[in-house]
Amino acid sequence: MALDTLDFQSGDHPVASLIVLHGLGADGNDFVPIARELDLSAIGPMRFVFPHAPVRPVTINGGMKMRAWYDIYTPDLVRREDEAGLRASVTDVQALLDREAALGIPPERTVLMGFSQGCAMALLAGLRAPRRLAGIAGLSGYLPLAATTAAECSAANRDVPVFLAHGRFDPVVAPARGVASREALLALGYRVEWHDYPMEHSVCPEEVEDLNVWLLKVLGAPIA
Repeated sequence: MALDTLDFQSGDHPVASLIVLHGLGADGNDFVPIARELDLSAIGPMRFVFPHAPVRPVTINGGMKMRAWYDIYTPDLVRREDEAGLRASVTDVQALLDREAALGIPPERTVLMGFSQGCAMALLAGLRAPRRLAGIAGLSGYLPLAATTAAECSAANRDVPVFLAHGRFDPVVAPARGVASREALLALGYRVEWHDYPMEHSVCPEEVEDLNVWLLKVLGAPIA
């Protein structure tokens, strides 16, 4: 079943897309205000896509049903992972990328971005996407199924630019988890731009500014 999405365009005939995956328990509305803070006018008209994750029970929250890209079993996030749920959501995210391509915006003009659990999905799906993306941006998250990345990453995205940002005082996704994800990606040869900020599990103005600069860079670059 296709994901429900909120879609916005900054003008007619958009030339690039930004797909934003929300965190656990939120929905597509969560990052609309932050996206509106971005100034990407130099790129041209943009499409902004904010999907809603499916509603499912989440073990770590007592089985409460909420929007989630996958189940979470343990506070450390990686000791036991919901591989089936993660892989099902990869299929859903790839369908979003395919939809953008069908609308005339190719993957190489599309950035896949996510926050927290959405960051995990952006990394998981983006590194495995069969066609080259403009970039992957991960905020306050981590790399799931890390041990499978080397074997499963797509050749098309082996040099995809990656933006990673994390709060130094994050109590939800420990900063060490973000650093470990950065190091894992660097060890595999990915181009990672890393930022950390004096905040908890959140987004700060400095982060939005740094993200804006990076987006202009990866979406403004000519297509090879």
